[in-house]
Amino acid sequence: MALHRLSSVTMGVPDPAATTAYYTDFGLTPAEAGWFATGDGGRQLRIVPAPTRRLVELCVGVDNADDLEAARARLAQLGVPTHRAGVELSVVEPVTAVRAVLRTEARSGQPATPPTPYNGPGRIERPGVRAPGILRSGPVRPRRLGHVVLGTTDLAATAAFFRDGLGFLVSDVLGQAGVFLRCSTDHHNLLLLHAPVAFLHHTSWQVEDVDEIGRGAMAMLEDHPERHVWGLGRHLIGSNFFWYLKDPAGNFSEYYADLDCIPEDQLWTPEVFEGARSLFSWGPPPPPSFLAPEDLADLMAGSHT
Repeated sequence: MALHRLSSVTMGVPDPAATTAYYTDFGLTPAEAGWFATGDGGRQLRIVPAPTRRLVELCVGVDNADDLEAARARLAQLGVPTHRAGVELSVVEPVTAVRAVLRTEARSGQPATPPTPYNGPGRIERPGVRAPGILRSGPVRPRRLGHVVLGTTDLAATAAFFRDGLGFLVSDVLGQAGVFLRCSTDHHNLLLLHAPVAFLHHTSWQVEDVDEIGRGAMAMLEDHPERHVWGLGRHLIGSNFFWYLKDPAGNFSEYYADLDCIPEDQLWTPEVFEGARSLFSWGPPPPPSFLAPEDLADLMAGSHT
């Protein structure tokens, strides 16, 4: 697979200052020019001004220039124009107007940390000491960007662009409602959802384990209970633990841990899942505002102005 990582996303919002404060609280590290960095992924989120909240750009790492040319040829077959500049190939997805950038980047494995010790029946991994999740006191810092979820008014066309044009692989399908795609060994780096308007649903950020999800969410909610959206729970598709929060612009952000991984030499057969119940294995059911964000009508009106 020529694609090997979701490198970064650019988010457009009406009030960058308020949104910047939120993602600083979320645990990302502010950098220059609206960028935020994660512990392992470097600069992975950029916030820029926009009339309405939206996904402006996503950048994907590829191995070499041949991969850029192969993607350009595939996109030409789809009738989509591209622009090549040095180590980058940029292209605008026709339905959502999101700019996709393929960039040649060296592959770098994520630094491993010792697994969190958990005691279980007949298994003592943590003898004589309290659980690490109880002892931690510092702020939660996401390790890297995991995935982004994008609404589109033409699911088939947008899926074809990312799959047949850019080279993403299909991991699973959510009936007629969505497609889980990957550009790395993660189960998914991009989820496309059928929607009445193109919009950014959420970004998802990896943390160490389920304790970090809980600690991070509780810290975010301590003075801002209105940030809560959905969690704690465990997804069925992708298997990860999750907790969703909402930024001031209306975008959701997810802390996640323990996502399914699909190595390049591993056979994987996509499955088709149906209905909202397939979104979670356990936990509270998703609130209506998660399935249909409350500002969709405003976004639809803004898309016609």
